[in-house]
Amino acid sequence: MPANLIAYLPGMYRDIREFLELTQAENAEFDALADAVTQLLDDQFVDTASEQAIKRRELQLGIRADTTTETLEFRRKRLINRYSTKPPFTVRYLQGRLDFLIGSGRATIEVDVQNFILKVTLSIPDAAFFKEIQHTIHAVKPANLVYIQATSLMDRITLEEHIWKVELTRRTRLSTSWRVGRTAFADRGTEVQVK
Repeated sequence: MPANLIAYLPGMYRDIREFLELTQAENAEFDALADAVTQLLDDQFVDTASEQAIKRRELQLGIRADTTTETLEFRRKRLINRYSTKPPFTVRYLQGRLDFLIGSGRATIEVDVQNFILKVTLSIPDAAFFKEIQHTIHAVKPANLVYIQATSLMDRITLEEHIWKVELTRRTRLSTSWRVGRTAFADRGTEVQVK
């Protein structure tokens, strides 16, 4: 909301040039103050926080962010994940955390209760997500479970087929034209690609 301080002055001061200039200069300062108060309120929440506030929260949690490769949106998501990762462990809770981080349906969790094994199969978009998923799983899983990580990659494989035709020259009669060290019938001719 832009401030207009001249409206707060008595009517007799509204025509004086010095008061007009003074209130105009103060209007800019009050606008900057209003913006700072709004930003202070926004910084109280991770979803609307500025980069400085995100950096301050990361320092509090001991997170070393790589600003060259990690987006601000990922850093916000990581902070929300760290704040909301609280034991006790359930498979449904861990599945919800992984769905929040990398998207629904990209992670499957199997628990072998008899052998104390926790197996998580993931399709991870990049290395920053991998580190955060590792941290989340180790923070949530009980100490008696052995964690086995299985990464699945969803890539397309394209197959191409080529047929080669080789013309062989066969001699049925052994002749004296073989050279020493050469194998019989080893001369295959030239290979030609058939389309």
